[in-house]
Amino acid sequence: MPASHQPRREQLYEAFILHHRPYRDTSRILEVLTRDFGRMTLFARGARGAKSRLASILMPFQPLLVSWSGRGEAGQLTRAELGPAATEAALTRLPPAALMPAYYLNELLLRLTTRHDPLPVVFELYRAALQDLHDESQLLRALRLFEKRLLETLGYGVELDHDAAGAPLRAALCYRYDASNGFVVVDRSLDPQAIDGAVIAALAAEDLSNSGTLEAARLILRAALAPLLDGRELATRSVARAVARGSRG
Repeated sequence: MPASHQPRREQLYEAFILHHRPYRDTSRILEVLTRDFGRMTLFARGARGAKSRLASILMPFQPLLVSWSGRGEAGQLTRAELGPAATEAALTRLPPAALMPAYYLNELLLRLTTRHDPLPVVFELYRAALQDLHDESQLLRALRLFEKRLLETLGYGVELDHDAAGAPLRAALCYRYDASNGFVVVDRSLDPQAIDGAVIAALAAEDLSNSGTLEAARLILRAALAPLLDGRELATRSVARAVARGSRG
């Protein structure tokens, strides 16, 4: 068989599962993030059921090594095993409070990346964010840093050093962020969402050590993400709000 017609075969590359869903009776369709090939769709035959060796391996948030074959858009999983880092409990078992934030990271990657676009920096950002989520006191900080760095890596980073007119941001002034234009000077007494220039500078330096900076980062980064999500709400945000309402009720 000519080499050009042979099925592509890849052997044991680093990967994380971002999403999976049932396929037929015993199989799954996987959306995986690989370090070397970007996001991919893989069919995992016989991966469901109590007797499947893969059932406990093909789970989100576990560092994996995977192999696949195939020529089309979706490959056929041929092998999967836990990666070397999976022997470290800190990488494999997220605390319950971190599960929803971790699924949020997965949803962002599914929405903001394209298949077969190798982004090793994004892979490493995701790996580092999962590690950070193990510290329950730093969940919000981990989310904001991932959002900021992901936007920067994809070419949509927020310009945190100057305003919409090109003037340097000043610590003594207040601003409102507009995704189309950037930071606009506002009067704090007239705008309840005004953000101090000093807080924006702290975000630029990734100093998210206080709740005020974290909240400002949330507002800025949510506004920056909105156009990229085409106005569609993330499912994890809806679920988080529903859980919060239930806990209050």
